[in-house]
Amino acid sequence: MKAEKDERARAMAEMTKSGYVYVISNVGSFGEDLVKIGLTRHLDPNDRVRELGDASVPFGFDTHAMIYSEGAPALEAALHKEFAEQRVNMANMRKEFFRVSLDEVEDAMARLAPDAEFFKDREAQEWHETMARRKEKLMKVNNSETDELPAEI
Repeated sequence: MKAEKDERARAMAEMTKSGYVYVISNVGSFGEDLVKIGLTRHLDPNDRVRELGDASVPFGFDTHAMIYSEGAPALEAALHKEFAEQRVNMANMRKEFFRVSLDEVEDAMARLAPDAEFFKDREAQEWHETMARRKEKLMKVNNSETDELPAEI
């Protein structure tokens, strides 16, 4: 019974063209200039971003755009077409990662969804914190090695 309801809800969601197109990145997991451009019909679209960053990657995603659109599939398809040559996985079109800079995505968004807000900042809080801790640890190791060296030979 519940499975039928879930399937019916999913089918109804697929029939509607409204949804959110998102642009996210994860510098800690994938490095610079790699973004995911996807679509969600979640009531809270940030739930989808959290799902993607929960267990499968070491750091959470940063959201650069979350655009509500009555024609979300068309907008998503236009963005995918714009960056087709930069698609990371060309064998599986369901993998929506592209090797492009945030500047390139922002330019495309300005043309395809001119009213959309775009945020280039990467918070990457956990990644920056991890890098700071590693640097601190490395400095402690280097300082302790220096302390062990004789002052004169």
